[in-house]
Amino acid sequence: MKLGAFSISLSVKNINASKQFYENLGFNVFAGELEKNYLIMKNEDSLIGLFQGMFENNILTFNPGWDSNANKLEKYDDVRKIQQQLKTKGVKLESGADENTTGPASIMFFDPDGNAILIDQHV
Repeated sequence: MKLGAFSISLSVKNINASKQFYENLGFNVFAGELEKNYLIMKNEDSLIGLFQGMFENNILTFNPGWDSNANKLEKYDDVRKIQQQLKTKGVKLESGADENTTGPASIMFFDPDGNAILIDQHV
């Protein structure tokens, strides 16, 4: 199962303070809009999303079809294929993708400790 680029999406209290903190660790703004309270920070192949006021808890995020620079991959496992594989393994989905569609879609589920996992396909 190819899940794509990995990042952690952090629910932050103060996006400006978080931006400064991660810049001090060597991260640079890669994408996002500060005015819309979200930034994607990058340090080499490490990605951290900073989101103020968008969700309560941190989320492990995978992006099928993207490499760590958000470039489209030629070969990748579509989120619907991943969804089917997870279902056969007994993973309970919190939200799913319509298997009769193509293109962008997402699924969400939780690990045994309650950590949210988002598989968010943009291509």
